[in-house]
Amino acid sequence: MEKHWWHTATIYQIYPKSFMDSNGDGVGDLQGIISKLDYLEKLGITAIWLSPVYQSPMDDNGYDISDYEAIADIFGDMSDMEELIEQAHQRGIKIIMDLVVNHTSDEHAWFVEAKNNPHSEKRDFYIWRNEPNELVSTFSGSAWEFDEQSQQYYLHLFSKKQPDLNWENEVLRHKIYEMINFWVDKGIGGFRMDVIDLLGKLPDQLIKENGPKLHDYLKEMHQYTLAGKDLLTVGETWGATPEIAKRYSNPDEKELSMVFQFEHIGLQHKENRPKWEYIKELDVPALKMIFNKWQTELKLGEGWNSLFWNNHDLPRVLSIWGNTGEYREKSAKALAILLHLMRGTPYIYQGEEIGMTNYPFESLSELDDIESLNYAKEALDLGQSEAVIMDNIRMIGRDNARTPMQWNTEKNAGFSTSDETWLPVNPNFTLINVEEAVSNPNSIFYTYQKLVNLRKEKSWLIDADFELLETEDKVFAYRRYTDEESYLVVVNLSDEEQSFSIDVDYIEIIISNTDEAVIINNHCLAPWDAFCVKIR
Repeated sequence: MEKHWWHTATIYQIYPKSFMDSNGDGVGDLQGIISKLDYLEKLGITAIWLSPVYQSPMDDNGYDISDYEAIADIFGDMSDMEELIEQAHQRGIKIIMDLVVNHTSDEHAWFVEAKNNPHSEKRDFYIWRNEPNELVSTFSGSAWEFDEQSQQYYLHLFSKKQPDLNWENEVLRHKIYEMINFWVDKGIGGFRMDVIDLLGKLPDQLIKENGPKLHDYLKEMHQYTLAGKDLLTVGETWGATPEIAKRYSNPDEKELSMVFQFEHIGLQHKENRPKWEYIKELDVPALKMIFNKWQTELKLGEGWNSLFWNNHDLPRVLSIWGNTGEYREKSAKALAILLHLMRGTPYIYQGEEIGMTNYPFESLSELDDIESLNYAKEALDLGQSEAVIMDNIRMIGRDNARTPMQWNTEKNAGFSTSDETWLPVNPNFTLINVEEAVSNPNSIFYTYQKLVNLRKEKSWLIDADFELLETEDKVFAYRRYTDEESYLVVVNLSDEEQSFSIDVDYIEIIISNTDEAVIINNHCLAPWDAFCVKIR
């Protein structure tokens, strides 16, 4: 199989509003990111996935785009973006843009014209109907909004300020390809493709994900924008199976480099229940089965997967599946070791590498996220208490991942000199911050740094097969092996001691958060023990 740079890469996701504020307005910006590139170079990452920085009214924090070829004022301007691309390149870091082409903002010029002139060609860039059907929005309520002016309903699978694009319109598709090429010509390294599985939607048939034309559209997009270029493309595909993932990411299909699939994240929620009915305790046997399926069924050459615990839409993994008390550092290292030694491209979400946690939100007034606020409004209307609602949001709400990055012990954790930041800074910043992590050779940061470097240096991480091993329920152990060498990864995903009965003859310790010799001799894992050894 032909190898690409992203097979050995680790990607770092930046949420620009929360990473670093350079001008003291309480909101992160592009110059702030530029000022922290040396830190990311030290971590060793290959590329930055940048959440949207395009011009936007910010109804959904930039995922509602009003101009794809302009930068939002709060982040800077195009010269700042060009400087970021150039400064990152000088440090061997590529910039991955967030491509949001399922919908635009209702303030995009296309939609404004579509609304004002029903006879315009732009009218068919969107999806209009005389009557709504039962499709619902991801953000609650009907997916159809009535437009008084034209007396029709338009489709919005997200906010009513995010009208869905009509990918059946060929003129629209080619407008999007021109925009993609605009960014490719700027020198970016690729795209993370937001809710890409919705492009083939057929609203009249109530089909949202994986519509029949989806893969035709992706092949066409590849042909007009990506062909012959070594660009990373990762599709956000919530409902993908390994078979669907192969269609997206098999090199022969000429669609995408890899997928983001969320099956393991689904263990945070009760099956077929609203997102807010979460499950606090990790079902480790179920996690093992899910990872085993993806590792064994999505083979090298047939497709490629992403490896992640966190992103801007998810709670902090330490707060939901790790331990934020006595074992915060150890559990953070354990979760990292477990994930990063599997096959796929790992993603680190800002702050994950220092063990940032969920925020102790006390009231609805502290929230920004449209999804959480809509949920709270509906739940209050149904008579649920604010105490229960806040418990749910503290655990599962999207703002948990979006609080400002914690750089040091100064005002606002060094994120901003402003008296007020757009979201509050987690009060634990005096203990959890970059300055502290970098100064401590045993910190979570250096475990991540070592994992990032292993990925670049060790070909077995890309090539080796995967075998799940029989262990106690709370122990996750697997073997990675080629014809020449074999590696054992063992992680205790619990706060309790666990017995470990695999006999091991090891040659070399690859990475560890514990004294692996004691474990192997005593057949006992202390809480959150994790290690990888090369075995005979």
